Amino acid sequence: MNSIAIIPARYASSRFPGKPLADMGGKPMIQRVYEQAKKAFSNVIVATDDERISGAVMNFGGMVVMTSAAHKSGTDRCAEALQLAENILSSVFDIIVNVQGDEPFVQPAQLELLASCFTHSETQIATLARPAHNVQELSDPNKPKVILNKNSEAIYFSRSVIPYVRGIDLMKWTDLHNFYMHIGLYAFRKDVLKKITKLEPTLLEKAESLEQLRWIENGYRIQVKLTNYESHGIDTPDDLKKAMQMLGNQIS
Repeated sequence: MNSIAIIPARYASSRFPGKPLADMGGKPMIQRVYEQAKKAFSNVIVATDDERISGAVMNFGGMVVMTSAAHKSGTDRCAEALQLAENILSSVFDIIVNVQGDEPFVQPAQLELLASCFTHSETQIATLARPAHNVQELSDPNKPKVILNKNSEAIYFSRSVIPYVRGIDLMKWTDLHNFYMHIGLYAFRKDVLKKITKLEPTLLEKAESLEQLRWIENGYRIQVKLTNYESHGIDTPDDLKKAMQMLGNQIS
């Protein structure tokens, strides 16, 4: 299987404009993400609609393609970037890994684990989850949760605590049940990626503001691998301050 990692990156973030270009120890955030992805994949490309981000990627020697500004999700941007990348590299890719552009601490082992899901021919989409640590993070609506079936496929994603443990004090739930936090990394088979970007938004997706519910509602299966690695996405300037404190020895 021939894989490519695509990093969607846009400038116009409502909570943190220009986020991909935020300085992290002398390197823009997008470069930190790119360098981590290159440790797992030989083919890595940034997909953006902004000339400033494109210029920054070219300055550090990365590969970048310009995509439409009309895309409503990173998944849509990945689909366009895939076609551009295949033309540029004169290659065909079977597996596409969507690496979030605001995850400078993403671990190569996470990305390799994600790609390993496709050794099974029936895998359509893959993502990661980790065990929940405490009730506080379970109760955070900014941290989606996921329920798995016996085949380690996602049944549902929610910003609420799922499942509900009836008749038990909330503070004891994690002692009695395994809860999982979703890590927002995805990988797709090429044909599946093309199909899901043509789907219309669904009611559950709109209610939770979680794109992956659209795929489940339309019958696609999402394989989930468990990892103990933390996810440290950067959504706000305050998140960046915390990330700078972590920078230390984690990334050079």
